[in-house]
Amino acid sequence: MTAVKASKRTRRPLTALAGAVALTATSIGVWAATTSAAQAAALPAPDHVVVVVMENHAYSQVIGSSSAPYINNTLKAGGANLTQSYGLTHPSEPNYYMLFSGSNQGRTDDSCVGVGSISAPNLASELIAAGETWKSYNESLPSQGSTTCSSGNYAQKHNPWFGFSNVPTNTAMTFAQFPTDYTTLPKVSFVTPNLCSDMHDCSVSTGDTWIKNNLGAYATWAQTHNSILAVTFDEDNKLSGNRIPTLFYGQHVAPGSSDSTTYNHYNVLRTVEDLAGLSAHAGNAASASDITGIWN
Repeated sequence: MTAVKASKRTRRPLTALAGAVALTATSIGVWAATTSAAQAAALPAPDHVVVVVMENHAYSQVIGSSSAPYINNTLKAGGANLTQSYGLTHPSEPNYYMLFSGSNQGRTDDSCVGVGSISAPNLASELIAAGETWKSYNESLPSQGSTTCSSGNYAQKHNPWFGFSNVPTNTAMTFAQFPTDYTTLPKVSFVTPNLCSDMHDCSVSTGDTWIKNNLGAYATWAQTHNSILAVTFDEDNKLSGNRIPTLFYGQHVAPGSSDSTTYNHYNVLRTVEDLAGLSAHAGNAASASDITGIWN
C-alpha cells in the first residue's frame, strides 16, 4: 500500500514535468514560426540594385504588348509585375524628383534645373552618408559629370541628381561607363536611357530592345548574384490615370509574381532605400510603405 502511494506521488511531478516540457516545446515552436514569418516578410539585402526609368507610356501600352517581348516574356514572366503602379504628376521632371527624393522640390515643368541648387535629402545623399556607393548611368551624356541641359538625345530633365548640391556631379557617368563586371556596380544605381531609347521619342519596341541589349546580361546575372533590376516609367501617356509599368527582377524576386497593391514613386523610393539598408528616408518616402508582396 505504501509502495503504491509512493508510485502515485512520483507520477504526479513527472506528469507535470512532461506538461511543462510540452508547453515549452510549443512556445519554442510558436516563437520559431513567428520569427520565420517575420524573416519571410522582410525585404532582402541585395548587393546591387539597378533602377532604369523609361518614359511616357501607360501600363496597357507595354504590359501584354507584343511590341515588348523582353519586358513581358523575361522580366514579367521571370520577375514581379506591379499591376497598380502609378506616376504622381505630369510632366516628366517632377516625377523624376519624386522618385529620387520623395518630393518634386518645387519642380512643376521640364525646365533645366540650376546645378546644385537644391540641398534636400535624396537617395544618393542618403547612400553616401551611410558609407554606401551610388552612381547614375546616363545615355548620351556628353561626358562624366557634364552639367549641360541638353545634347542630342540627352536631356537633363530626366536626371534629377544634377539638381542637388549633396550629390557629387562626378557620380553621373555616361552609359558607356556601365561596367561589364557587374561586381563593380555601386550599391544602388539609376540608368537613364536617352530620349529615343526610353520610348519618349521612339517606339515601345525600340525601348524594349534597348533594355534587352543593354541590361539583359545584368538581369540574368542578378538572378544568381544577390542583385535586383527594377524597371519603371516616369508617367503614362496622360490617357490612363497615370498607371505605369513597374517590374522587379532578380534573385530574391518571386518569378511570375504580381502585386495589385496601389503603389507610386514614393513606394519605389522607400523600397530601394530599404533594400539598400538605409535608415533614412527622403521626403514622402518616410511615410510610404515598402513593396512587400513580391519577394521569395
